[in-house]
Amino acid sequence: MAAAKKTARGRKQDRARVAKGQDYEVRYEAKKTGRSASAVKKAVKKVGNSRKRVEKRLGR
Repeated sequence: MAAAKKTARGRKQDRARVAKGQDYEVRYEAKKTGRSASAVKKAVKKVGNSRKRVEKRLGR
């Protein structure tokens, strides 16, 4: 069986999301927006895990 062709599509979809359970992603977003990690987690809970919406919520 041939190996599946690797594409950038999955990576792009993954970058568009904030994984609340991944501490490094929460820290990255907190540093990027200048907010606390708990503020990021609250924003994810409120508006979902879309990076665009989370950053809008945090007022970036």
